[in-house]
Amino acid sequence: MRIERSKAVSDRIAASIRSGELPAGTRLPTHRELARKHGIALATATKAYRELADAGLTVGERGRGTFVRDLSGFAGPDARRIPVTDRVADLSFNQPLAEEQPLALRRALRELASEGDLASLLRQSPPGGHMRERAAVATYLLGRGIDVPPANVVLTNGAQHGLDTALATVARPGAPLALDSLTYPGVKLVAQLRHLDPVPVRCGTDGTDLDALEALCRSRRVSAAYLMPTLHNPLGFVLDTSARERVAELARAYDFCLVEDATYAFLDAAAAPALQAFAPERTFYVGSFSKNLAPGLRIGYLVVPTSHLDAVSRVLRATSWGVDTVASALVTRWLTDGTVHAMESARRADARVRQKAAVHELADLGYRAHPCAYHGWLALPDDARGDLVARTLAERGVLVSTGDAFATSPERANALRLALATPSMEQLIRGLSIVREVVGFA
Repeated sequence: MRIERSKAVSDRIAASIRSGELPAGTRLPTHRELARKHGIALATATKAYRELADAGLTVGERGRGTFVRDLSGFAGPDARRIPVTDRVADLSFNQPLAEEQPLALRRALRELASEGDLASLLRQSPPGGHMRERAAVATYLLGRGIDVPPANVVLTNGAQHGLDTALATVARPGAPLALDSLTYPGVKLVAQLRHLDPVPVRCGTDGTDLDALEALCRSRRVSAAYLMPTLHNPLGFVLDTSARERVAELARAYDFCLVEDATYAFLDAAAAPALQAFAPERTFYVGSFSKNLAPGLRIGYLVVPTSHLDAVSRVLRATSWGVDTVASALVTRWLTDGTVHAMESARRADARVRQKAAVHELADLGYRAHPCAYHGWLALPDDARGDLVARTLAERGVLVSTGDAFATSPERANALRLALATPSMEQLIRGLSIVREVVGFA
């Protein structure tokens, strides 16, 4: 009953925030005042405020209270923004697209039309995709050190769908899901949708705290751990071989599954082998073609342990049945004709150039990033507030993500995550200059 009452209270406040009745910056009642106002327990009021913070609608300031968050930057599941009339640069999301790609798409579609079986593209694909498409992805993954038969590769409608499929397969409602204390916001949405219990594990720019992960496993029966060992989002770290070996050992010792997010892994060709190579019997390897090819191609893939193939097939039937046949045919063509290899090589070079520009502009402000990454982490001064900094930047034409969007613990993540892939180089350099000006005076 307490959970239901907290949800009713948080929903009522959320509606007032979204309607504008409670504008940005409004100070909300204290936890005790909220409890008295609604006739609920203090613990229930605390839970209501936590739900609002998890939704990215409020922010707590130690010693000052809880405030309606300014939503000028991406701060969580609610991605509402203030209008930006004079856009300089969007540094909130990575949506890389090269100038020559529309021409490549036109050529590929003409080739599909002239030599392909067009009727087959109008038929529904089977769950997981056609075997020839799965075989193309399996061959591609050999370059990442993942050697599995095509039957263990299923196509998904992007990495988010793959992530949802993996977690729906291995974790029942209420099950503890271990994840980094700063992590990809999409996994929080999946955990909420699937009624999982996300349990944060300490992490920093040097990686996940594996001692903390082991301590968690000793105290609770973890069902799965969601990790990004190569080019973590948002911190950019890359786990070394010994760390990956220990993750695999922990998964076996405490009998939990691994969900490995490899969305950005292609950018670091020198990274250690995937977690999947160390624990193939219990690792779900999630990837997509949105960052290396184009964000509009909602085709992803999931490498599935053999023991879970039947269960994954049932989840796919329940959530989407099949993937887009035109997009999957296009990606398969590009996998086999060398386009993916060429695009990944170009993206790697592009990411390094952009990252050098960001480091040059922001390093002395505490900016941290991997040289191969398309994103970086900029810690803010203690007396600055991320959502207000994001608003100032938005007013000057630069959109960013605030650190709280990536937080899975109540601890304030007072930082910005800067995505570098979307704007042109000219826009990026101008946008970074504005970030420097604003943060330097925050």
